Amino acid sequence: MRKGSARARHGLVAALDVGCSKVCCFIARLDDGAMPNVIGIGQQASRGIKGGAVVDMAAVEMTILNAVHAAEQMAGQTIEHVIVSLSGGHPASSSVGVEVAINGHEIGDADLRRAFTHGHDAQGQVEWVSNGRQLIHSIPTGYNIDGHRGIRDPRGMYGDQLGVDIHVVTAASGAVRNLTTCVQRSHLDVAGFVVAPYASGLAALVEDEKELGVTVIDMGGGTTTIAVFYEGNVIYTDVVPVGGMHVTSDIARGLSTPLTQAERMKTLFGHAMPVSADEREMIDVPQVGEDEPNQTRQVPRSLLVGIIQPRLEETFELVRSHLETSGFAKIAGRRVVLTGGASQLAGLPDLAALILDKQVRIGRPVHVRGLAEATAGPAYATGAGLLVYASLAEAAAPMQARPQDGEPAGLIGRVGHWFRENF
Repeated sequence: MRKGSARARHGLVAALDVGCSKVCCFIARLDDGAMPNVIGIGQQASRGIKGGAVVDMAAVEMTILNAVHAAEQMAGQTIEHVIVSLSGGHPASSSVGVEVAINGHEIGDADLRRAFTHGHDAQGQVEWVSNGRQLIHSIPTGYNIDGHRGIRDPRGMYGDQLGVDIHVVTAASGAVRNLTTCVQRSHLDVAGFVVAPYASGLAALVEDEKELGVTVIDMGGGTTTIAVFYEGNVIYTDVVPVGGMHVTSDIARGLSTPLTQAERMKTLFGHAMPVSADEREMIDVPQVGEDEPNQTRQVPRSLLVGIIQPRLEETFELVRSHLETSGFAKIAGRRVVLTGGASQLAGLPDLAALILDKQVRIGRPVHVRGLAEATAGPAYATGAGLLVYASLAEAAAPMQARPQDGEPAGLIGRVGHWFRENF
């Protein structure tokens, strides 16, 4: 991890999930053809992050240092590069379709890179820079040859015109650079960024869900991020600026209790929907500013649920609105997978199903090995998904890399380039 230390050993990859409630570092070994095997985990309560954005660089730097150090101690290995999750910077999705002439020859990696170059130019690199945006993902969602659609991988095929549909994700340059600086000040290099719901989907979804259409809703502390998967690819991402910390803040204000106590009550007694026993069950509520342990008041659990439910309803209504406005609501099918720490509240899937009118389940990381029970829940889906992304990077790099000043652009391209240089 430190400057001047040895380079990463063969098959070793590190992921850094920087969230509003926690910062988690995963170190895993990548074996050929096998799922990533986690050998080290470090976690720290998040400081200096608000709404997915850095607000205190020194605090974020220290939190990252501590999380990475704990993971290195557990793994018995040091790291120099990390793949980082991104939930801030207002990630935005757009789609672009391009066609390039093939003139009857066999389609190869060079043709795909040329198509991506045209795609980026068509979308407008200059426009992104002028609007303060930075390219995060450039993902092919479909190919066609001479108008014939439904092609998954055109390499090795023949035709006159190659068409590519590209899903582009950008984020605010300032937010990305701030997070990059914090990681670099921790003596680490950023191999690439992955938007949080995309990573969560890679960890928690089964192949049929990604194929038939599914919406991943990653419920973090400061933001709720969305990703729609269809025909095996992520085709849309978005963010809602509401998360689990907003629920905690509502409880603290509504019951005049400290934030730590509000979080505790939410975890122990919170429920997304009322039940008949709520009126009879009483909860002790410590009062803010009172030092004496006996300075508490009792309130029915129904009052707590009455504070929690409206904020969660608002969150899912915003998600539904964003999906409908984007035009991807129908393509996403009737399946929703919830991930993130805030998704663990009791009754949440039922409330989500009611508002979104879809089938809802809780998503846990299923495509990585070595996770203990305590770190195998939905709160760790993003971190696990970063490792899955790394395991796919080498194979996908030729399709997504765009040469720019000698370096491949696009996240998978950069990660794939890093793999080739280091391993």
